[in-house]
Amino acid sequence: MPTFERLARFDREFRRLPRELQRAFLAMLPVFIAALKENPPVFPPALRVHRVQGSSSVWEITFSPDGRATFEYGAEVLAGEPHVIWRRVGTHAVLSEP
Repeated sequence: MPTFERLARFDREFRRLPRELQRAFLAMLPVFIAALKENPPVFPPALRVHRVQGSSSVWEITFSPDGRATFEYGAEVLAGEPHVIWRRVGTHAVLSEP
């Protein structure tokens, strides 16, 4: 099972999101987790997972028309399982400083 952690900034931003974006993010998580279980991960095209432009380690995911989150892979916590560090969450604007 993949492991996760959240930066403090992610937690602050998530609490400030409108409820509809919070729900959309939480609804996306099971699909994201299922994709992470594949080796290599196979993300559904609707999630639009790709590297953030200008960064080699930060990734972006789309969870609603204007809902974005950024993450990076960290050191494994459980052997053989990916570890995801959630960095930012919000609208497309979070990509200016992922």
